[in-house]
Amino acid sequence: MKIAIAQINPVIGDFNHNFDKIKYYAEEAIALSCDLVIFSELTVSGYPPRDLLEKEDFVDTNIAYLSNLVSSINGIGVICGFVDKNPDDEGNWLFNSAVLFENGKVLHKINKRLLPTYDVFDERRYFEPGIEVVSFPYKGRRIGLTICEDVWNDKEAIKKRIYHLDPVSLMIEDGADLIVNISASPFHVGKREFRWDMLGSIAKKYDVPLVFANQAGGNDSVLFDGISAAFNREGKMAARAKDFKEDLVVFDLKRTEPDEQNLHAVAGSDTESILKALIMGTHDYVTKCGFKKVVIGLSGGIDSTLTAYIAVSALGKENVSAVFMPSQYTSKDNYEDTEKLSKNLGIKLETIPIDGMFKEFLKYISPSFKESDPGVTEQNIQARIRGTILMAMSNREGSILLSTGNKSELAVGYCTLYGDMNGGLAVISDVPKTAVYDLARFINTEKEYIPSRIITKAPSAELKPGQTDQDDLPAYDILDSILKGYIEDFKGADELVKMGFARDLVEDVISRVDRNEYKRHQAAPGLKVTSKAFGYGRRYPLAQRYTPK
Repeated sequence: MKIAIAQINPVIGDFNHNFDKIKYYAEEAIALSCDLVIFSELTVSGYPPRDLLEKEDFVDTNIAYLSNLVSSINGIGVICGFVDKNPDDEGNWLFNSAVLFENGKVLHKINKRLLPTYDVFDERRYFEPGIEVVSFPYKGRRIGLTICEDVWNDKEAIKKRIYHLDPVSLMIEDGADLIVNISASPFHVGKREFRWDMLGSIAKKYDVPLVFANQAGGNDSVLFDGISAAFNREGKMAARAKDFKEDLVVFDLKRTEPDEQNLHAVAGSDTESILKALIMGTHDYVTKCGFKKVVIGLSGGIDSTLTAYIAVSALGKENVSAVFMPSQYTSKDNYEDTEKLSKNLGIKLETIPIDGMFKEFLKYISPSFKESDPGVTEQNIQARIRGTILMAMSNREGSILLSTGNKSELAVGYCTLYGDMNGGLAVISDVPKTAVYDLARFINTEKEYIPSRIITKAPSAELKPGQTDQDDLPAYDILDSILKGYIEDFKGADELVKMGFARDLVEDVISRVDRNEYKRHQAAPGLKVTSKAFGYGRRYPLAQRYTPK
């Protein structure tokens, strides 16, 4: 059997778009003489549809479009995901389902058995778990069809299993000699290799080929890297789709060795993967929300610089405008670096000084202001003036404002509500400051897009004379290590101290993280690239008094 893996970027609720994509790639697979084409989880509706699933019309429309696909595609078997209704009087009223159809007939249908309810997943909120765990015959094979999480409970691969059922092992017992997994498996740094190892080891353990069809594209904060793949009976990768792009690859079960033509190139490092993810996520969020253009506030610092580069890469320089808003505290270097960056990227730059506006504010709000030592109030006024200007530009141009804060700042509250936190998308809000520098250096390996001085100079908000971030924060390499331990690895203060960090520093960082939960609750949505991002995958109470130990 010759199998095509069609890796597409669906748009949630755009059933015409998704229908056309499925039909197009099915025809591509037919042209390649394939017997079967496999699409990702909930392909018809797009994943994750979240509370759209509570709308009966949404579910009915997805079922109607599946019916149209069944009658429209002939000459090849098709496996794809959709939302089905649960006919029983008890349990959730929907199933996360997959179907195999061919030449106008539905040959097999299964419902997802393992429903994740951690991090960004909340599937038990909507779906009822499937009951049947059976294989089915197709073209001389017995296919064990699984949906995403159904393969993530292998006792050798998963140290702490959260489900009692392993659908793959049960399908093997039922005679399956080909495992198919349709997925919407999100990206985060480090997951790619684990996923490859897990899927390859399952294929090798059961001595069967395994096909993994993953979604590509960004939907809200969640980014899907694709990298759909097929593994032969020895557990070797035999085919692989591109990362962060739509693609189609072919897996011929008759071949005993990997097919080099169908092993498509992917990022060579975590840094490159993050950059690709952010570019894809920015493009998809902006365009799927109905925008074409973005506006960015440039400061001469590395965060806004990286955000501008990502925006240009995602949307094209003609769709990116920048605003530079200097004050009396802005250095000459930042004037020069901002100008050079805008020329390097080919973007429109508008300069709007804020000194006059700042002085008018101070007359009424802070009459005791001392120019030589502005306090937090005065510093925040400057940030909020800039935020107001940027939102005005966004309104004027019909563009979406990209905020530029990184994860380190957002974690400890080193940001201003209704100021630099303004925006419709926080592009690098899940990128620690140290990784921001890594990305900038990686970008410049090909060409100096980013002026070198932006990378080497000390970071500063420039809200008072001679200010640097390290006046208020630990060195970023130390801060980021503590933040990773606390936020992503769930370590307490005692564990972090045992790692070699000073207790007073650890307790100060933890306190800052906890007391700024209310700020993050009001932040723009960000693009998730780490194992634990701020947003709906991290749910902490705003009003609480727990002190981590």
